[in-house]
Amino acid sequence: MTQTPLQHLLIGLLFLIGLGTLPTSVLAELKLSGIFSDHMVLQRDQRLPIWGWADKNQKVTVMFSGQTVSTTADHSGFWQVNLTPLQHNSQGQELSVQCGPESLTVRDIVIGDVWHASGQSNMAMQVRSVAQKIPAAKQHIAKARFPAIRFRRVSENQSAAPLADLPVRGGWVPCSPASAANVSAAAFYFARKLHQELGVPIGIINTSRGGTPIEPFIPRDAFTSHPTLQQELKLGDQEDLRGIWKLPGGVYARDANWLPGRLFHSRLSPITAFPVRGLIWYQGESNCGKGEDPRDYQQKMRALITGWRQALGDESLPVYFVQLPGSGAGPGWPYLREQQRLSSNLPHTGMVVTIDLLDPDIHPPNKIDVGERLARWALAEEYNKPVPFSGPLFQRVTIDNESVIVHFTHADNGLMVAVKEGSQPPRETPDKTLKHFELADATGHWFPAEATINENTIVVTSKQVPAPAAVRYACAVNPQHCRLYNRSGLPASPFCSKAEFFHYAPELPVD
Repeated sequence: MTQTPLQHLLIGLLFLIGLGTLPTSVLAELKLSGIFSDHMVLQRDQRLPIWGWADKNQKVTVMFSGQTVSTTADHSGFWQVNLTPLQHNSQGQELSVQCGPESLTVRDIVIGDVWHASGQSNMAMQVRSVAQKIPAAKQHIAKARFPAIRFRRVSENQSAAPLADLPVRGGWVPCSPASAANVSAAAFYFARKLHQELGVPIGIINTSRGGTPIEPFIPRDAFTSHPTLQQELKLGDQEDLRGIWKLPGGVYARDANWLPGRLFHSRLSPITAFPVRGLIWYQGESNCGKGEDPRDYQQKMRALITGWRQALGDESLPVYFVQLPGSGAGPGWPYLREQQRLSSNLPHTGMVVTIDLLDPDIHPPNKIDVGERLARWALAEEYNKPVPFSGPLFQRVTIDNESVIVHFTHADNGLMVAVKEGSQPPRETPDKTLKHFELADATGHWFPAEATINENTIVVTSKQVPAPAAVRYACAVNPQHCRLYNRSGLPASPFCSKAEFFHYAPELPVD
């Protein structure tokens, strides 16, 4: 029996199906990007891209919250529609996608504010770990009935090239007593504070990874901003781990997860089109450990911030980050804290000071203050709430004979000496003295100094330095009992008034 060309085609297709080798374009399946799943949060008040894949040249229709938008999948099968901005809504809604006979439904979607939470292990540290040392956190878990707070963990392995998509694995998880123990503690307390103050849904996309420096989170395009970054990218493309370590301002790269851009490729690149309200960042330990070189870290922070803003298409994306605490430290920590402070003058950024949160562990358990201090920045700067949000930050000095007078921003309501115990608010202790102030002479040698409060300034003197040239505060590896606060109960940042007097010589590898 003679077969028609159509019969030949059908027989061939059936044969390929039996072999499991049918071309992708024929077997194309309607699919949403992996960031879309049940219980997710969509960003309010912004254009909402919805995207995925289907058979090429096929019509795709998306329906959500009273909007119906259609498009056609391109030659590769990719499609995207843009929904108009929506106001916040805590009532779960369904998103439907149709393409021919195929359909998809994503359920229980709320609309609010979405924040990225990233960095290394102190951002990844879970609420359960906090509860092991701070009993109050056990109650925070038990009472964590916040169905409008949702978390999405992204933990893909590093990639040498940007990934096109995330797997759905894990999906979005509503906050409950059953789930709260397993999420980032800093992000949990940040989200809880925002939700309680604003009454809107809060979504957290957690892309942190423990034991990694800042370099893998910086987009490749941002490595052009400074010579050290340019060299790191060149050596990273060669996977020259030792070369990066030997580079002044480089880092002790252990494996590919430490290489430039690798975690941005795998964890952020697939979702740069997903609108968010901002970024919270907690990292630095792996750029200033033993044998690591914290020099140029402020340039890396600037590259991270500007790189994320460009990649996410928001030049004013707020970025609030955590300065390293005063415990669990290594020799490079004082220098890196200062580098963090110097990077905080970019617009729409803010630095949370944690020098007063003491614990011998490199992972201080008090993430309650960390998360809530991050939230203060967001509440004040993004939501125009009248809350104090920063401790005193060094502004300038004036030298009056033997005295150095230190002026601060965020000190208009006055300064105070206070003691902080655990997660309790600081308690003013006027009988205590201020510690960790030092003066330098013209040669750059530092000497201990006495400091007293004069309303919203600090007067610093030392009998050993009759002609002071610079002042610094809390620039030790583990400065215990840093007691300088403003009257809002927020701690002063460590600082050095003259950068050229703040030296650090890292231990570099020997050939």
